[in-house]
Amino acid sequence: MERKKIFITAKDMQRLRDLIQGGLNLNDNQRHYLTRLAQELDNSEVVDSKDIPNHVVTMNSKVKFRDLDTDEICVYNLVYPSFANPDQNKISILAPVGMALLGYGVGDVIEWPVPAGMRRFKIEEVLYQPEAAGDDY
Repeated sequence: MERKKIFITAKDMQRLRDLIQGGLNLNDNQRHYLTRLAQELDNSEVVDSKDIPNHVVTMNSKVKFRDLDTDEICVYNLVYPSFANPDQNKISILAPVGMALLGYGVGDVIEWPVPAGMRRFKIEEVLYQPEAAGDDY
């Protein structure tokens, strides 16, 4: 499945690029995820926060998606690594699922490699998006 261009806000782009720059002292596995994130950012269209569609997953969004392989419904907040907390369903942008969701919108089907193999996800709903809510984080 060919990946389509994703949307990302200028603020998220800057913060994620800073995250990548700051990750030079990480282990090989962590650097792999940073490299993958950099590739995703290179395939993105940067838009102003006020212009991002409200159905697109941005950083700090709460998203409901379906795992098409298991039919499981998942709800996660997409956060920066320092805020990740699986007990609170806060998933890091550096987690494979987190990277898969960023920049895609409701109805999109995403095929993405995870440690257990390829998975397919369908975004069902963006329950909260900071830009749509007018929240500045």
